[in-house]
Amino acid sequence: MPSYYLDLIKEQESSLLEGTLTALTFDIQTYLDDLERMTVTPYLNNEVMLALKLKSTSQWKLLTPYEQYEAEEVLNKTLPSYLKNMRKDILGTILLPMDGSVYITPPLSFSDQAVKGFPFKEQEWYLKAVKADGNVAFTGVHKQDYLNNVDSEVFSVTRLIKDPDSSRPLGIIMADADTVLLDQMMKGIRLSKGAKVVILDDNQQLIYANQPITGDMQHQVASGSRTVKDVKDSYSVVRETISRSNWVIAILSPEAFIQTHLKRVYWIGSAFAASGLLIALILYFTVSHWIVTPFKQMIQVMKRVQRGDMNTLYRVKGNDEISQLGSNLNTMIYKLGELIDREYKAVLGKRNAEYRALQSQIQPHFLYNTLNGFIGLNRTGQSMQLERAILSLSGMLRYTLEHNDWAQLQEEIDFINKYCGLQQVRFAEKIQVHISCDPDALSLLIPKLLLQPMVENAIIHGIEPCDHCCELRMDIRIQLIPGETEEAVVIHISDNGVGFEPSQVQEGLGIRNVRERLQLSFEGASMSIHSAKDEGTSVQILLPLKDVMRR
Repeated sequence: MPSYYLDLIKEQESSLLEGTLTALTFDIQTYLDDLERMTVTPYLNNEVMLALKLKSTSQWKLLTPYEQYEAEEVLNKTLPSYLKNMRKDILGTILLPMDGSVYITPPLSFSDQAVKGFPFKEQEWYLKAVKADGNVAFTGVHKQDYLNNVDSEVFSVTRLIKDPDSSRPLGIIMADADTVLLDQMMKGIRLSKGAKVVILDDNQQLIYANQPITGDMQHQVASGSRTVKDVKDSYSVVRETISRSNWVIAILSPEAFIQTHLKRVYWIGSAFAASGLLIALILYFTVSHWIVTPFKQMIQVMKRVQRGDMNTLYRVKGNDEISQLGSNLNTMIYKLGELIDREYKAVLGKRNAEYRALQSQIQPHFLYNTLNGFIGLNRTGQSMQLERAILSLSGMLRYTLEHNDWAQLQEEIDFINKYCGLQQVRFAEKIQVHISCDPDALSLLIPKLLLQPMVENAIIHGIEPCDHCCELRMDIRIQLIPGETEEAVVIHISDNGVGFEPSQVQEGLGIRNVRERLQLSFEGASMSIHSAKDEGTSVQILLPLKDVMRR
């Protein structure tokens, strides 16, 4: 049990850290994308590209002083106007044409003076940009030692600018970002006490850590270990790699925090268990002192009556006050049974009368539309389809006139197939009907004409007002009831018609009749209706298989 709770807490902590890590990775990726976009800025201006082409060839010396001045103005003023960035954490850019000149764009604190004679071509970031051959290259934390009076640590994005026509190198552009940004990002996330965030570059060198870490811990993180051990504590590691830069972001969660959380769970659980045990003992001894066997027997009798067993009686012994109470209980059970029988028969008769009244209201409306459809088939000369339609109507009328209140699912499906066939005569291709049923359910008995009102509602209120082709589906399956071990017959009727807002529509007589017939016929039956405007309606009827099999 302790290991179960430990694993559960670890799983929850890991899930929370993964969500935090995903958000943090997205923020850093977005920021790197901003830097990357700055490195493609020269390609967006033809004058800048022309100036870089001139400075990278011998044609530069052949230009007039005025032409050289114009090219210098483009690189000194036009390009900086494109690279202007108001974000304080993006320190600026540096452009290095192939002739060795240097152009710096300083939005804020960036120095506008490069160190004279600085060996740019020997720097790691310069070599990475050349090796990337026009693609973006990400560089980990390094000092801005190429600028006068600046000693800040930054991370950068570099790119080799190439002539789009000849693919000849024109220069290197680099955008620098302040590592303070990473501290600001860390302030926006919630971490457990003592958790550490570590960011390593593609060379496994440390870019950022929100708390100091040892070289050994950095090596363990870089090796991909899921657990990092320190002198004082051990940490569970959740990591993610930024795809564009191959940087690794890892969150180290201390095991001590999990153990503390686990101890708190144990204490709370133990307190609840002790309290429950104490209350149970007090109640047991208190109730046992006052409750005697006859009263326990009466309680058992009343429980069986509550479950519907009206034939159970209390066994009367003697003639004392308790025996008289038991005799009165038996008399009450007998009279209660008689009352329930009378009320049940009265309610059932009333519901059957309402149902037959409902049928008499539906049939004229349906017959009127069906006979008009027959006239249309006759006028268009579709004699075969007319004959089939007449036979379907005849079969439906014969079925409704039969004096039985229960029918097999197979008979109900046949009736609905005929009903839908006649509706298709009226609506033609506007309606598509799909009916499927589990073969094991075909012989089961259900109240007669239970499903037809649902199908009729779907067609009249869902499909008829719709201005596009609609689909009516009825699926009948035998499956386990969700969350229980018992099987049920699940009837699902759905359409993709106009739908409705359930909060704005009251249930009609037909739906109320179906719901009440279900409750009277099957103890555990239920019906649910779901609908949405312009999306359609679905009805699910659930009949416990054990109740259906009793019929």
